[in-house]
Amino acid sequence: MAVGAEVQSAYLVKGDDASLVGEAVRELLAALSGDRDAAMVVEEHGGPGSDEIDPGAVVDALATPPFIFDRRIVVVRDAGRLVAAEAARLVGCLEDPLPGVVLVLAAGGGTVPSALVKAVDRVGTVVDTTVGSGRARTEWLVDRLRSAPVRLDARAGSRLGEHLGGDVSRLGGLLATLAAVYGEGAAVSESQLEPFLGEAGAVAPWDLTDAVDGGDTLGALSVLGRLLGPGGFHPLAVLSILHRHYQTMLRLDGAAVASAEEAAALVGARSVYPVKKAMEQGRRLGSARLGRAVILLAEADLDLRGRTGLPAETVVEVLVARLARLGGGRKPSRPSAHR
Repeated sequence: MAVGAEVQSAYLVKGDDASLVGEAVRELLAALSGDRDAAMVVEEHGGPGSDEIDPGAVVDALATPPFIFDRRIVVVRDAGRLVAAEAARLVGCLEDPLPGVVLVLAAGGGTVPSALVKAVDRVGTVVDTTVGSGRARTEWLVDRLRSAPVRLDARAGSRLGEHLGGDVSRLGGLLATLAAVYGEGAAVSESQLEPFLGEAGAVAPWDLTDAVDGGDTLGALSVLGRLLGPGGFHPLAVLSILHRHYQTMLRLDGAAVASAEEAAALVGARSVYPVKKAMEQGRRLGSARLGRAVILLAEADLDLRGRTGLPAETVVEVLVARLARLGGGRKPSRPSAHR
């Protein structure tokens, strides 16, 4: 990770995947240490094996000038465990940071107090490792492959993204393995990649609803297979995901909402984006097809609870295929305003 031309007084590395946060912190510490002896310039607080973070020790470290080398790097692991009063002591240190002393906060879980986040943003840099979904995830993957130690061709890159699914934290290790096998800078084809993929990564529930809404039957069934795979979702859990999705559409069907924000407020959702997708899909389906979808969900629920002798996985597969066919139908015609 590049730290820029000028080293900042503080860095906060945050995200929703602890392994990606850890990877970003390792890269940041390597860049900050440079050719200095890391054992002499990096001081760790918190993290594995530590029951708690001692804010007094951190404050003392931030108030101690560098010795031998021109830089002291104070790392606080699991910074989300800090409470407001403890964070306030660190904020005080950042109001007049000591030259040559750098604070690195790693927030792999919990919530860093907002006052500390604002203080870091004022004097330093906040690094967000969150990958996101959809286009954001694709762009993240493309960017990582562009700077990878090996060069994957287009088909190999596409296959890798499809295989990893939501388990993007596996990317770094896999690329390192490919570099060790084929050499730094080697070109890697899909056939050369395949033996190292291992078990398919997890997919997110919204990958299923997106495929169903788009009428992509084969894609929806492929996502479903991975959701139901070893260690994955129970068929009843998948049914619950689909039920919540269509329930949101039902609550918005015919509602007088002019924006996604109004729709989110109506259904009591925190995030606007998924509600906006549900609102748009509900309008594409129309009331009649939405009603048909609800009937399919109810019938599948009865089948999963013993009405039929079919395996539970088969029941859910049939449901997903039928819902995808509904989602792929033509948009219902609107009544003419002149009628």
